Amino acid sequence: MPETTRPEPSVLYRWMVLVFVSLTMFGSYYVYDALSPLADVLKQQLGFSDSNIGLLQAIYSFPNIFTVLIGGFIIDRLGLRRSLMIFGVLCVIGPAITVASAQLWLMAAGRLIFGMGAESLNVAVTTALAKWFKGKELSFAFGINLTLARLGSFVALNSPTWARGAYTNWRWPFLIALGFSALCIVGAIAYWIMEVHAEKNFRLGEASTDKVIFADLFKFSLNYWFVVALCIVFYSAIFPFQTFAVKFFMEAHGTSREFGGFLSSMLTLFAMIATPLFGLLVDRVGKRALFMMFGSMLLIPVYLMMAYTHVNLYVPMAMMGVAFSLIPAVMWPSVAYIVEQSKLGTAYGLMTMIQNIGLFGFNLLIGWTNDYGHASAENPGGYNLGMWIFSILGFLGVLFAFLLRQREIGPYGHGLETITTAKAAA
Repeated sequence: MPETTRPEPSVLYRWMVLVFVSLTMFGSYYVYDALSPLADVLKQQLGFSDSNIGLLQAIYSFPNIFTVLIGGFIIDRLGLRRSLMIFGVLCVIGPAITVASAQLWLMAAGRLIFGMGAESLNVAVTTALAKWFKGKELSFAFGINLTLARLGSFVALNSPTWARGAYTNWRWPFLIALGFSALCIVGAIAYWIMEVHAEKNFRLGEASTDKVIFADLFKFSLNYWFVVALCIVFYSAIFPFQTFAVKFFMEAHGTSREFGGFLSSMLTLFAMIATPLFGLLVDRVGKRALFMMFGSMLLIPVYLMMAYTHVNLYVPMAMMGVAFSLIPAVMWPSVAYIVEQSKLGTAYGLMTMIQNIGLFGFNLLIGWTNDYGHASAENPGGYNLGMWIFSILGFLGVLFAFLLRQREIGPYGHGLETITTAKAAA
């Protein structure tokens, strides 16, 4: 049947595709967050320091500093379904290596390979969604995809509750993570079958990927670089904290591992529910830089509250949850207002690369500061230096959002504070 006369895939078919590609990300998100609830077990049973644990989490981000530079090259050369399969296999090989040995360098090698596969897998899934949903329910599809993926994080962080017995040995939680990583391959196989069938029977969109074009790097406005600066300090204040959060809650606040895991998962739970709602709110009222200032401001006191007071831990974690829902809902779409369409791939690619540099560096730094302060159940004050670093990052986030707002309300604005859906409709 000629391409032009073929029907488009049905709504049900497209959403089945979304479920299967989201399944791959569910598996990869689970593996990434499986480390945090296990930190104290690795310390007790394998003698790992916080620097070692920080390395295991940081090494995930290291290859992604370079992966984004080649963008969708592999996808363009090999095709979407082959690429998804390759990345899915890497997401299984990495955890298999990590669980196979108690040697730090081998475990780190496994996390490195997993990082190469997982972030590339995210690129492939984004490309698939654009292929199947462009011109249709693309924004909503992205939101549902992210919610399903974050569900993997939520399940992992709460694994001390539903898999309590596994935490008697460091290897068992990693084996569970390896089991969940198989979903990366299951989803890739299902997508392969569905795409092959669709190519024979339906008219599909073109797969396009985000690539960094170096000539474009010098054409971005100062507004864009303020957003990038906010991106690096915001995510560096959230994810490296989560790396040690369960261990911190247990040693500094005397929580159980189960409750510590739940507290950490509150960030994910808030984001799954509130991020789309904040997106709708900001689209209606504008004031994007102002919202980013508010979200960053929430981060300044929360770490010091946890370090120096005995306030109910639900309070600071709820404040972090609001920030973690609000800022990404505003920050990433704001780039599309500041950067012209033809350069968006470069803009997002560069932003992701710099974000990964921050995550790599700050996971290592916080691990080192915890060791420097001799952080432990006997010396919970050893965590304070790291908590001050996180608070300073929150302050820098407010500063960069303020500078962005000053640009946006002046002659160099791009409409971040004024454009709303009501005005767009008019």
